[in-house]
Amino acid sequence: MEYGHGGDIYTYRDMLDFSVNVNPLGPSREVIEAAKKGVERAAQYPDSRCRELRTALSEKKEIPGERFIFGNGAADLFFSLVLAEKPKRAVIPVPAFSEYAHALRTVDCRIEEYALRREEQFTLTEEFLECLTPEIDTVFLCSPSNPAGQVIEKELLCRIADRCEEAQIRLVVDECFIDFLPEPSQFTMEKLTERYPCLFVVQAFTKTHAIPGLRLGYGMSSDQKLLERMQQVRQPWSVSTPAQAAGLAALRDSDRVQEARELICRERSRMEEELRKAGVEVIPSKANFILMYSSYDLFSLLKDRGILIRDCSNYSGLGKGWYRTAVRRREENDRLLDAIRQICG
Repeated sequence: MEYGHGGDIYTYRDMLDFSVNVNPLGPSREVIEAAKKGVERAAQYPDSRCRELRTALSEKKEIPGERFIFGNGAADLFFSLVLAEKPKRAVIPVPAFSEYAHALRTVDCRIEEYALRREEQFTLTEEFLECLTPEIDTVFLCSPSNPAGQVIEKELLCRIADRCEEAQIRLVVDECFIDFLPEPSQFTMEKLTERYPCLFVVQAFTKTHAIPGLRLGYGMSSDQKLLERMQQVRQPWSVSTPAQAAGLAALRDSDRVQEARELICRERSRMEEELRKAGVEVIPSKANFILMYSSYDLFSLLKDRGILIRDCSNYSGLGKGWYRTAVRRREENDRLLDAIRQICG
């Protein structure tokens, strides 16, 4: 099976990896130590209900614990929701994370792609409301979006949620990159799960705390019947003991997350400016990555220089010439920028 994501360091070895979008500071020492202690309990089954993590997350977010469901990363939850609901017809704005469509295809769902426009920087607008008809079962949205890094305004998201409630459409909002925004609370829909039973919000520790190797995501919904159905279609030990322990430690990592936000904001702005100077088309981003277009084969040419970026040619709605790069630490970003100047100069 062909691997269609970033982070393929097993094929492309010894590369400086800009193809994955995680916290550029990496996991904290506390998170790593907690995961190690979790490994010491490897002879025991993990808590299938993630009780400690559920309680801690509930207290931090001030959301009732019964609204949470935990998974082996966000992708695990997308698949579980689709298997639980078995939708017949779904809408996905594209370009988008491929696992939404992958999950929907497992139940032979008909997928309607809503093409976001390049001239609008691939931003979702109110025209999308016209797609939300009673024939649709499920909608997948992402804010900030992957790979374009665009935020959906909360007012528009609420209008979409209102329409989904009226038409009985399941609304899945992927917020895995929301913690990289300067003010996440202004954009998240997590507290609105009470108002909108149709709403299922997904977040993850993976990106924010740089632990993709541990796999830890969670969903939030006030629809208890949905959460029960999801539990019924999945295996009970999807979140390992080390992952749960790492998640507990990560919830105490607020200073490190804030430091990462400031670094990303500063470096992203600088990178976008330097990329434009080099002749690369840049889609202005709100996230910890940048979508860009070049007539040069940047993936291959950078690979020859020991740098790995994400080739976005397999994204529906993009194609050849589109690439995504993460925002990393300044010295690493300088190496990428220098290489691109050499290629495009």
